[in-house]
Amino acid sequence: MRLRALLRTDGLGLRLLGGEDELDRTVRGVMTTDLRDPSRYLSGGELVLTGLAWRHDPADSEPFVRILAAAGVSALAAGEAELGAVPEDLVEACARHRLPLLAVNESVAFATITEHVVRRVSGERAGDLAAVVDRHRRMMTAGPAGGGPEVVLDLLGSDLDLRAWVLSPTGRRVAGPRDQEPLSHETASRLAADGLAAVRAGRRRPVRTTVDGEAYALFPIRSAPSGTSRGPAVADWLLAVRADAADWPEERLDLLDGVTQLIAVERDRREAARTVRRRLAGEVLELVQSGAAPAEIAARLRVAAPVLLPGLGAAPHWQVVVATAEGPGAGGGQAAQALLEEILVAPDAPGPEPADRIAVARLGEEAVALVPLPSVAADGAPTGEEADGEAPEGLVAEELLDAVRLPLSAGLGDGDRITLGVSAAVHSAEGLRGALEEARHARRVAAARPGSVCAAGHQELASHVLLLPFVPDDVRRAFTARLLDPLRDYDRRHRAELVPTLEAFLDSDGSWTRCAARLHLHVNTLRYRVGRIEQLTGRDLSRLEDKLDFFLALRMS
Repeated sequence: MRLRALLRTDGLGLRLLGGEDELDRTVRGVMTTDLRDPSRYLSGGELVLTGLAWRHDPADSEPFVRILAAAGVSALAAGEAELGAVPEDLVEACARHRLPLLAVNESVAFATITEHVVRRVSGERAGDLAAVVDRHRRMMTAGPAGGGPEVVLDLLGSDLDLRAWVLSPTGRRVAGPRDQEPLSHETASRLAADGLAAVRAGRRRPVRTTVDGEAYALFPIRSAPSGTSRGPAVADWLLAVRADAADWPEERLDLLDGVTQLIAVERDRREAARTVRRRLAGEVLELVQSGAAPAEIAARLRVAAPVLLPGLGAAPHWQVVVATAEGPGAGGGQAAQALLEEILVAPDAPGPEPADRIAVARLGEEAVALVPLPSVAADGAPTGEEADGEAPEGLVAEELLDAVRLPLSAGLGDGDRITLGVSAAVHSAEGLRGALEEARHARRVAAARPGSVCAAGHQELASHVLLLPFVPDDVRRAFTARLLDPLRDYDRRHRAELVPTLEAFLDSDGSWTRCAARLHLHVNTLRYRVGRIEQLTGRDLSRLEDKLDFFLALRMS
């Protein structure tokens, strides 16, 4: 449908604010979002609806509009319910990028506009879709008792005799028809693997596949445009229909595409629900990483507890999980964050509730999860009081990946890798810094292994790297200062490079010739420097104990 026709529609509450010369654009779909960067969910031609929750100050409008224009959307419609009038900075940004801007009256629900657009785009070809679209408002507004994707899937079954399931890329069953037995985990994993492989290969919809003699048609939800490389689609869902789509008419294919648009609304809602937890986890982990005092970290955790720990009150124990997605098509920190959020949900746990205690933040190219673990009482029941229970066993690295290894491997391109490290459980905010370092060390162990999807846990750390993160800060500072400060002071005054010489000498296992060659020094010069180190510190570098002390001091500094 044309944007001009949409504006003339009575009852939609749309008012043009800019872009009069662009009204002949075609609207091919609709998307509702309040994300700062919704580009991963755009394929071009959409009418984007937004409540402006992403806008915190006028500077936010330019990058948001630039992203929409680059994605090829047809127009932006901004709701007036949150801020009243549409901000002038947004109007100006849309004018610069020649993006039509519409205002949506506060009395009109976005669901009403979505229903109208989907009906018009589908047109006469999809009379069957009308029944689904009529239930769209219920899906948007109903609670857990009756809303969500299950409403649409039930209608597909009752009206079209199609059995369909919504799957995450890791094979988790997000939703299914309520009158049918759920898919087995093995079937769901194979379907997710086929779907991810198809996205990576740029295959057109629907993807036809067979599992255990049953034919399925796979429809990606918010897939990238054909031929676009996005790495592992760890934030997207998949509609799996048990049917052979070989002879389906174009009308039936368009109907299923319309259904994926409706389900995408629910995906947006669940994605938005994680935003607050992500921010709070990021604040806590930034404090941990920066070496903030344990009391400050504990205070921040208490503030975040109502969101991070709904119904739990306090977490006597915590684990830290670190993941990276590396490679030309792996997706970097954003993909790693979505992956970690997904794999920390049990494979058989549908809906958003299982993710309520998952808090995953991005620290650079790493995704870091802060996982609360309630204590376990003597009878095996969880307890919120540390004194009443024992430390839980917690997450096991390999077990986390066992259920998702098949689909994730299928979605990775050549040279792409996902690696994951898991810390031991710690019982206080003071231990979180050590847990973060331990998880990072474990992830490096995983990265040293062959394979595209690898994990390692704290049990596999059996060297000083396991001990150093747990050394209290004051002990760490005192130990390194006693051994290294005299050398650093001498280097500042004389530019003698005693600290680099010490590092090279230890890395060369105390070999005079190898160390001299490495530093491009005469052996006599090296002997003079080592003698000065021993004189300044009162240590003897021919003794194993003193070599070990220096080695640890350098690692802790």
